[in-house]
Amino acid sequence: MPALVRLEAVSKRYVRRDHDDPVVAVDDVTLDVEEGEVLGIIGYSGAGKSTLVRLVNALELPTSGRVTVAGQELTSLPERDRRQARRRIGMIFQQFNLFRSRTVAGNVAYPLRVAGVPREERDRRVAELLDFVGLLDRAHAYPEQLSGGQKQRVGIARALATNPPLLLADEATSALDPETTTEVLSLLRRVNRELGVTIMVITHEMDAVRQIADRVAVMERGRVVEVGDVYDVFSAPRTEAARRFVRSALHDRPSAATLTRLRDRHPGRLVTVRITDEHGLQARIDAVFAVAGVGAELVYGGVSEIRERRIGALTYELSGADAAVDGALAALRQAGVTADEERPTAPTPDIADGPTTEEARS
Repeated sequence: MPALVRLEAVSKRYVRRDHDDPVVAVDDVTLDVEEGEVLGIIGYSGAGKSTLVRLVNALELPTSGRVTVAGQELTSLPERDRRQARRRIGMIFQQFNLFRSRTVAGNVAYPLRVAGVPREERDRRVAELLDFVGLLDRAHAYPEQLSGGQKQRVGIARALATNPPLLLADEATSALDPETTTEVLSLLRRVNRELGVTIMVITHEMDAVRQIADRVAVMERGRVVEVGDVYDVFSAPRTEAARRFVRSALHDRPSAATLTRLRDRHPGRLVTVRITDEHGLQARIDAVFAVAGVGAELVYGGVSEIRERRIGALTYELSGADAAVDGALAALRQAGVTADEERPTAPTPDIADGPTTEEARS
């Protein structure tokens, strides 16, 4: 599919008062967003995600490079034309940004009024959108009467009012509880699949990317350090930044502190095996251990799904002669199975611990 959004060697620098060196918010980013896809932009605070969004919707101009949306190079347009271009880009926010003095219907109708859409057509479009997001019965309510999830659904309806081909979701679920987050992400997926809207999801939560994205771009210190199919990045992250995010979402590998506790109870060698969607993988792993004459007890891990494909990790206590264990690990790796021996490290807090052995076995 053709690229709906194209960033070519884009950088954004800010000059700080009383500082000689500028702040580099976005650093030489080249990235395509394909028409019809959901692209997750992931990064911790300060990675440059929000600045990247403001460059895509032309609220900021890059210091260097080019930004093109739907074939229109925004960086070369005068401000008046950029304002027109922004009407073709929907936007939803973490704090909803609804007008408190307007009803739900009034909030959704606002961009249509600005665009000069006649009243009858405006009313029809508002009713259509509120029905799509499941809030037609709340059309005359005010934002203060809504839950957080309902407010975000109003925000989505408003962002879709002018039929934009592109929707930007900037930390759109960060203020929501997990259950409501799942509901909002499911709605965004419907927007993508049923309406054909291309979506860029900007977030620091890898779990949100897992639920909705087709591809993911990992940002760190203003740069895009890794881009790929979401399953590929989860199953085989190439950079340390991506590996940190994957661990935070899958909860399938023990932290250093948990490893210390496991070693107190399991004196054998602890090995973590990556589980993928490969057919018959578990049987092959068990067969390798059996042929090598190695005892293998599952002590930690978890397996989940991404886009209906299996992914996760299982940590085993391997017992037997060192040569036999080494042989088993070599056989796994030769067969293309990722198997890492867990080496002792300094304990860290259990921020992203995964499930227990019982959960892994279920």
